[in-house]
Amino acid sequence: MAKKIRIAAAAVFFICITLLLVGIGEQWFGWMAKLQFLPACLALNVAVIVGILLLTLVFGRIYCSVICPMGVFQDIVIWIRRKTGGKKFKYSYKKENKLVRYAVWAIFIACIIAGLQVIVALLAPYSAYGRIVNSIVSPRGWLVPVIALLTVVFIVWLAWTSGREYCNTICPVGTTLGLVSRFALFRPVIDKSMCVGCHACERACKSHCIDVENRRVDGSRCVDCFDCIGHCKLGGLKYRFAYGEVARRPMRDTAAKSTTAAAGNSTTASASCTTGDNAPDAGRRAFLAGAVLAGSSLTLGAQEQKLDGGLAAVLDKKAPKREQRLTPPGSGGERSFYDHCTACQLCIANCPNEVLRPSTDLGHMMQPKMDFDRGFCRPECTTCSHLCPAGAIKPITVEEKTLIHIGRAVVDLDLCVAYEGEVSCGSCAAHCPMGAISMVRKVKGDVKSPLIPTVIEDRCIGCGKCEFLCPSRPFSAIHIEGLKNHING
Repeated sequence: MAKKIRIAAAAVFFICITLLLVGIGEQWFGWMAKLQFLPACLALNVAVIVGILLLTLVFGRIYCSVICPMGVFQDIVIWIRRKTGGKKFKYSYKKENKLVRYAVWAIFIACIIAGLQVIVALLAPYSAYGRIVNSIVSPRGWLVPVIALLTVVFIVWLAWTSGREYCNTICPVGTTLGLVSRFALFRPVIDKSMCVGCHACERACKSHCIDVENRRVDGSRCVDCFDCIGHCKLGGLKYRFAYGEVARRPMRDTAAKSTTAAAGNSTTASASCTTGDNAPDAGRRAFLAGAVLAGSSLTLGAQEQKLDGGLAAVLDKKAPKREQRLTPPGSGGERSFYDHCTACQLCIANCPNEVLRPSTDLGHMMQPKMDFDRGFCRPECTTCSHLCPAGAIKPITVEEKTLIHIGRAVVDLDLCVAYEGEVSCGSCAAHCPMGAISMVRKVKGDVKSPLIPTVIEDRCIGCGKCEFLCPSRPFSAIHIEGLKNHING
């Protein structure tokens, strides 16, 4: 029963988060992205961090088998491998690769401290899965799809050949939670009196963490998939309350000794097996109660109308090369934004006007950048600020957004069609939502110029509407230069 509940909960999280990364359902299950462990740490979301750590301390690494989409993705690959491999496909116990595991973890922590978000984005499991989904559904450019392809090939190959090796050797989130799960109150435990050393549970363990010879389960690597329990026919392995037991201390009873004892008293073993199957399992009941309690405590947000872009497409527009890059309202500025962003592509997938797209420059590879060749940052849209799970874009209201200056408009008269006297334009001034652009005449002697745009910088918030609607091609005669630090008010 525990395994069925785990699979059902994992399916719900996996499907909903995948749809969210595609750009569907941000009104209903955007909260699921905020339950991802690494983004919650970067956002200093104390409630989520403490909740996941407590969940792990009580029940083990359920997070890795239910909430993490990369973990569930690997389980799908493993399930296919088992179905195609038949009875010949079996796992075996492997010792923990401490050198690689903790070296990767240390490098990951060092990169977070040093602000090397490119490495963080490559190693973070949720971000990697987000790039995979987004690159399949809506590929942008070439860099992110290539990195996503290499990632998915590596993950699939590792899961196909070695089960959950990625989670227990490479994934920094898995290593972090493993430090806690080794002391979990409820975990799979081998019952010495029932185990006959058949190795059925060991062959079913995709985490390679069950050592039948020494009668122990490595709690730091177990992801609580419950596959092993279903393969133990004698009830020698149970998920139960195990406080006070040292999960990693080898039990010196050998398999041969257990087999001999079981052979000498087969009738007693049979009776014990029957009793074990019928006896109430406190650990399993506790897991079910915890799962029901956790599920009932989560509520969906109210449905809101999704923005549709509004304006007709403008073709053949190219984004200019900006001296100072733009970051979304709510990010505070360039440094704060890129120090927190994990490049999960969630904001890119859900941006209603395609203002956000992945960067290809080395310093901010795969992280979002803003351009206005396909749309503009509508003052009434705050989607990305409410979706970002890492705190790179903090939640803001529509009223607050209209007071945040992320950039300023700059006019290039050499490109302006009105200045050349070709047409009487004024498109930028007519459509500026903040009234920051005026059409004026410049007088030189007795010569008056046509009406040309001038920018009132104190009013400009950098929404990019003027740049998007400028008729000049391929580059707009007016473009937005970012502000390194945003101005509020």
